[in-house]
Amino acid sequence: MPTPILEAESLVKSYRVRTPSGPARLTAVNDVSLRVEAGTTYGIVGESGCGKSTTAKLLLNLERPTSGTVRFDGVDLAQLDRRRMRELRRDLQVVFQDPFASLNGRMTIGELITEPLRVHRRSSRATLDRDAEELLELVGLPLAVRDRHPRQLSGGQRQRVAIARAIALRPRVIICDEPVSALDVSVQAQILNLLVALQRELGLTYVFISHDLALVRHLCTRTAVMYLGDLVEEGPTDAVFSDPRHPYTQMLLSAAPVPVPHSDRPERVKPTGEVPSPLRRPAGCPFHPRCPLAQEICRTTVPALRETAGGNRAACHFAEDADLRAGAAARA
Repeated sequence: MPTPILEAESLVKSYRVRTPSGPARLTAVNDVSLRVEAGTTYGIVGESGCGKSTTAKLLLNLERPTSGTVRFDGVDLAQLDRRRMRELRRDLQVVFQDPFASLNGRMTIGELITEPLRVHRRSSRATLDRDAEELLELVGLPLAVRDRHPRQLSGGQRQRVAIARAIALRPRVIICDEPVSALDVSVQAQILNLLVALQRELGLTYVFISHDLALVRHLCTRTAVMYLGDLVEEGPTDAVFSDPRHPYTQMLLSAAPVPVPHSDRPERVKPTGEVPSPLRRPAGCPFHPRCPLAQEICRTTVPALRETAGGNRAACHFAEDADLRAGAAARA
């Protein structure tokens, strides 16, 4: 297999927290491994609080893992000193969910989008002005916004500014953490089309984090599904969406709205109860307290993430048992 441009292996991230009963350890990411190939879009989906954004911070080396490794182009990020990590930041950028929070309101748009160039290249004022014009054109903003501040722009325009800043150094990988969830639906489509166009023009690789399954299915080459900090299913997007092997993936897909009522959709899988607290992770499979397929083995043994006949990997003891999955869906 070719060397991935970005790879995580057995990532674990836990935090020490205080609770009414005393100190405890909260595990936000638990044994997550993934491979992102150059030029592709890798999707990560799951409910709020499942560990998607923490995984993004680990991939960016904004958080250090409790254990496990992150490699960018074969280089272990944990082994880099501050100077070398600063150099690597040119190739590894991020677009956050809320551009109003991620942009410094005291800086002009021109200053914001050329800040990476000032930090890494120490370009002249004339060069920065030319770069600002080029970046604004790339993201579809008029030159007139260069002297404005973020508060004077719409949400969609601010996100275009955030994207312009992310591509200023011509990175190889951009991690998009819910980049359109704070925008109106009509504006979402414009931003997504912009991301696709930039990927094609600049040869970018994306890690796209979202809770919107329709967007992920449309954009992503491969998709990972997270639950309670675990990677429960992963594989080619077509395989994950057309033949999900983990009950949690089936639950997400069956709960998603469809444009035509009563049209073809995955059989309904209804979970029971609430998502357990990450402070009190269940023994065995983390999904078993809510799973309609749960058997005794699920309560005692953690299922391995293994490849199925469909081509995706699923962390379920019954990923290959079609009869059991069909029976559970019929009872739901």
